[in-house]
Amino acid sequence: MTHLFLALIVGFGVGIVVGALGAGGGILSVPVLVYLLGQEPHAASAGSLVIVGLTAVVSLMPRAREGHVRWRDGLVFGVVSSVGNVLGSRASLMVDAHMLMMMILFSVLLMAVGVFMVRKSCRMSQVGDAGTVAHADSGSPNPHRSVWLLVACATATGALTGFFGVGGGFAVVPMLVLALGFTMREASSTSLLVMIIASAAGLMSRIGTSVSIDWGIVIVFALASMIGGLVGAPASRRMREVVLTRLFAGLLFIVATYTMISTLIEMLA
Repeated sequence: MTHLFLALIVGFGVGIVVGALGAGGGILSVPVLVYLLGQEPHAASAGSLVIVGLTAVVSLMPRAREGHVRWRDGLVFGVVSSVGNVLGSRASLMVDAHMLMMMILFSVLLMAVGVFMVRKSCRMSQVGDAGTVAHADSGSPNPHRSVWLLVACATATGALTGFFGVGGGFAVVPMLVLALGFTMREASSTSLLVMIIASAAGLMSRIGTSVSIDWGIVIVFALASMIGGLVGAPASRRMREVVLTRLFAGLLFIVATYTMISTLIEMLA
């Protein structure tokens, strides 16, 4: 009963983060499933894919009605990044002995990206919250170049998340904003579509394996997270672009700090 209550409370909070920022589901839900709800890491990882995928589906609906989802870009990014994820996972096997040190570098990278997001928010606050202007400026006059840039960014994001074995939502949004010129609202909305594709691909890759999902806990967690997603998605609509950008930067700093501390603990153990 205690585990079910925890799943409800924490699931609702995770859903709000996913719905509002288009990221954070896996990096938040997996530690909760393992350390608070006592699940085995592989089972927690699989269960997290169910939770994040369903939460992204319900969170995407209000974003789609508002017209903030860039469907073509999201579909291409999702499919290509899934392929990159597989390549990154294979590459990680070659440097397994140095993975802990690589995770330290990954934490530093996340912090650096967070700093870039903060700097971008500062520029936005100086010129005003011109989301429509940013949208107009984000298009490229050369559609072929934009598609190839999209593919390159998606491959890099997938390879990065696959190599380090972490969720991709928090990496997708900065890539869409900083490299592809999406507004923060477009990026957080389109990221939900990418998360759905990534979750589906991850679950399909586990078919036929020995991983067993604790469906009781996962369903309760997912239902609470979906409700949180329905709350978080509309809430983000009332936030200015600069606020969303700074909140996402804060999420990056939290993820980086958590990764750094957990890696250092493992190195010292």
